[in-house]
Amino acid sequence: QVQLVESGGRLVQAGGSLRLSCAASGRTFSTYAISWFRQAPEKEREFVAGITRSGATTNYADSVKGRFTISRDNAENTVYLQMNSLKPEDTAVYYCAAARIFTVWPRNYDYWGQGTQVTVSS
Repeated sequence: QVQLVESGGRLVQAGGSLRLSCAASGRTFSTYAISWFRQAPEKEREFVAGITRSGATTNYADSVKGRFTISRDNAENTVYLQMNSLKPEDTAVYYCAAARIFTVWPRNYDYWGQGTQVTVSS
């Protein structure tokens, strides 16, 4: 079993940067693909970025490609999401999630964190 805890969300001005962290417990962290999802009010949860178990492959939603970077440190059981050039439309609760195999579909993820709020002001 994996427990995930996100941190790093806060209020930031448009054009600014944030780094979110997803800290995992459990000795099997490196056996899970990890992805970030986000959910804005009255919208469905959407895929943002994902990284495979080894970290060799990453995947991004078109809306964040070129602005966000996902990375992982398996020795520290942590995944990061570096977010640059933030826009007001990036405002959402950001969740990290773990799955045995990478996928962009939330329903395929086994474990979820509690979320961290990112608010981008214009």
